[in-house]
Amino acid sequence: MAPIYNETTTATELTSHFASEIKGKVILTTGPSPRSIGATFVETIARAEPSLIILAGRSTSKLQQTAEAIAKNNAQVPVRLLRLDLGSLAAVREAAGQVNSWGDVPRIDVVVNNAGIMGTKFALSPDGFESQFATNHLGHFLFTNLIIEKILKAEAPRVVNVSSDGHRLSPIRFADYNFREGENYNPWSAYGQSKTANMLMAVSLAEKLGSKGLSAYSLHPGVIFSTSLSHGIENAEEGFASLNALDRALGNAEGFEGFKQKNDQQGAATTTYAAFAPDLRDKNGAYLQDCHVADPWTETVKPWATDKVEAERLWKLSEKLVGQEFSF
Repeated sequence: MAPIYNETTTATELTSHFASEIKGKVILTTGPSPRSIGATFVETIARAEPSLIILAGRSTSKLQQTAEAIAKNNAQVPVRLLRLDLGSLAAVREAAGQVNSWGDVPRIDVVVNNAGIMGTKFALSPDGFESQFATNHLGHFLFTNLIIEKILKAEAPRVVNVSSDGHRLSPIRFADYNFREGENYNPWSAYGQSKTANMLMAVSLAEKLGSKGLSAYSLHPGVIFSTSLSHGIENAEEGFASLNALDRALGNAEGFEGFKQKNDQQGAATTTYAAFAPDLRDKNGAYLQDCHVADPWTETVKPWATDKVEAERLWKLSEKLVGQEFSF
């Protein structure tokens, strides 16, 4: 009988179960800075001996700290650092060009789009887009598409988007994704929009490239207050109070019931499941929660984040905003 995974499952347990799936793989993860679920993910899966772990992020000094943590217990696993500023389209293009130039890395088996910011003050990216939408979605959209040929060279390629049940806070605001340049900005609505975008991108990748062998998934890792993600919130107490207020205004249960917290290992588990679980291969495009495909009847899954029409609309908008079409 197959193991039953749930909210208490850890990345360590799954790494043990999926060791044969991890061994020999090339895995690229964005945003694995210290004290993040991305760092926990890469440090844990290193025990199963992937052939290469690529750490991509804005701060190479932080990436180096994670690389050293990997080497401390798994010195035999090669690690490569990639400077990737997802908030700048020019920087994304530069990083993708670097990856594509690596002649000794002909394929990438798994891409985990993990980096993100949350609940930040209003700001525009260098390209003129609301910062959470730019960093959490547009940067990953462009980067993934620019390196897609290397991804497709893998035997069973996967793209994993770390989203959130925070997608419940907003659909894609197609006519006003910039919140009227901050005039009607709500940091949690903006976060929700970006997390909805993560989910819809996975739906689109599954639709467009499933026939070429690509699997794509999105997921909610859980609520993990010990990570560095919440550091972008200027006043955490006020910030989470405004999140609760928005939830209540929207009629979401989370605003009335509170949050169940996970530790780092539990938080990285669903990412590990999405990246390597063999039983997901016939569930392309799915949104995962607590190491299983989320049930829209019993868990927070908004239809605006899984609809194929919405996914295609976002794909077209994203192409327009990054200034490049990707036809598959």
